[in-house]
Amino acid sequence: MASLRRCQPAPKTNNRTAHIMSQHTFSPDGNALTSPKAWYQAASEKPGFIHDAAQAAAIEQLDALWHQLLEFKDKRNRFLGRSLRSPDVPRGLYFWGGVGRGKSFLMDAFYACVPYRRKRRIHFHNFMAEVHRELRQLAGSKDPLLAYADKIARETRLLCFDEFHVSDIADAMMLGRLLSALFERGVVLVTTSNYPPDGLYPNGLQRQNFLPTIELIKRELDVLNVDGGNDYRLRELTREPLFMVPDDAAAQARMEGMFTRLSSEELIAKQEIEVLGRQILVKKLAPGIIWFDFFAICDGPRAQTDYLEIATEFHTVFISGIPKLAAKDASIARRFTWLVDVFYDNRVKLIASAAVPIDDIYTDGVQASEFFRTASRLTEMQSKSYLELPHQSAGQTHDQPPPGVVI
Repeated sequence: MASLRRCQPAPKTNNRTAHIMSQHTFSPDGNALTSPKAWYQAASEKPGFIHDAAQAAAIEQLDALWHQLLEFKDKRNRFLGRSLRSPDVPRGLYFWGGVGRGKSFLMDAFYACVPYRRKRRIHFHNFMAEVHRELRQLAGSKDPLLAYADKIARETRLLCFDEFHVSDIADAMMLGRLLSALFERGVVLVTTSNYPPDGLYPNGLQRQNFLPTIELIKRELDVLNVDGGNDYRLRELTREPLFMVPDDAAAQARMEGMFTRLSSEELIAKQEIEVLGRQILVKKLAPGIIWFDFFAICDGPRAQTDYLEIATEFHTVFISGIPKLAAKDASIARRFTWLVDVFYDNRVKLIASAAVPIDDIYTDGVQASEFFRTASRLTEMQSKSYLELPHQSAGQTHDQPPPGVVI
């Protein structure tokens, strides 16, 4: 069973501007006292469920934390007004593994079962964007970061992150102090990641200054690897063709279904993203997954760096409406080639619909002969061997603070 730690109480305040921090903040419902283990057991009895030893081990640890959170809440209610001593706060959990290992499924089970009102679940990238916004608003405070930590602790007892990942030097330099402040204020942290703690911010600028943050994570959170089980995203990606011809209503329906299944219906209500200061329209958006119309992503002012930012942030990209390109579309064809090359190098999974087969997309125009290489890569990107490769953002050098994708 995970051990416990002491906390400092969050400062009291009459701040009336405090807001509910996320749409994922729920009140207990009829299933509030269902444990993660019982939830998982019920799920395992449904048709089509595949037993996964790594998931089962993770559920055991999440279940232990769930029991500790209930015990902590009960003790805190009983101690309130009777003792100056706060009950020990349960340690949080950092569970990591490759893409498609069911981490979101595990987080769904845990988060839904915890009967806390003050809980929040958010994609880590969105959380850090929020941190920067809040720090700008608190710029007049004596210590904006600690003021924001106080605010989080007032509103949130359990904080759950999806896809903990550090690529921005500004995030890396502030993260240790922020996490330390949250732990001191009794916030319980549970997070998923594609990387072990020691694999965070690899080759980053001034990484030596980030190493204490890695040690803090390992000291304050129980670390669990969920690799070694089934790759559920790979199973979904190999169920049907990923490049659909023609680009008709049936293809759109198949893509809709795949997006829903891959995203676990965790849609983000945004109609555009910002890449390197430019807005790009999106059809659908979910943590790690995005859907573009072809002309939104390949027409207009686009560069390889735009596609690199997208490849860094998203492991799966949907593109619909790929046309047959004419000779006059040479610039669009060049951008499409850049996109495919960058996605290929970063092992992004691509699902697309087109008016014509891959080999017929661009056959007449400037550098049309070179498009054969692009067509070959598009074909390879549908192969099982490619789909089995883990997503990586090797193109991110971290020589300069990356501008990032704002969603």
